[in-house]
Amino acid sequence: MRCPFCGHDETKVVDSRVSESQEAIRRRRECLACTQRFTTYERREEVPLMVVKKDGSRQPFDRMKLFQGLAVATAKRDVTAEQIEALIDDIEAELHNTFKYEISTKQLGDMVLMRLKELDKVAYVRFASVYKEFSDLDEFTWELKNLK
Repeated sequence: MRCPFCGHDETKVVDSRVSESQEAIRRRRECLACTQRFTTYERREEVPLMVVKKDGSRQPFDRMKLFQGLAVATAKRDVTAEQIEALIDDIEAELHNTFKYEISTKQLGDMVLMRLKELDKVAYVRFASVYKEFSDLDEFTWELKNLK
């Protein structure tokens, strides 16, 4: 670590602790040349989640886009914004914990449906009707029968 005061390359760590936000490690360092002290923070490198579309194109995962889709599916249902946020948090955590940084729209939709099924069955059917692109009433009826 280079000293910000004199530019010397050698420093020693005087103290280490987790930051208040729990997102980084705070280190107090001392330059071995000029003895000045300074603080550094170590954070995990965030690799952005990418969504692979049906046509093969990729775009960054957009929480707000997913939130809006879920808000439409849960409209006039007894589902709070906090529950939707928790659902999205759960999906993001699962992706980060499995070190998946790319996900197909199909996989993402399946993850959403799995969680919606537990949260609200009507919202599940609403989301599935758009996500699965039912072509006729028979497909929709089949999905309803499977839900029961």
